[in-house]
Amino acid sequence: MSDFVRIIIAIFLPPLGVFLQVGLGKDFWINLLLTIFGFYILGLAHAIWVIARK
Repeated sequence: MSDFVRIIIAIFLPPLGVFLQVGLGKDFWINLLLTIFGFYILGLAHAIWVIARK
């Protein structure tokens, strides 16, 4: 799966984009917490950062 598709998925559901990139690691849980606690923009930024760095 290309990074472009993962970023598009991350725009709608940031934790899913991170999960598709790294699985159930610490980055997924950090992103899930950021997104759940109302920091959607931070969750989105974190997701794009995780997808772009790997």
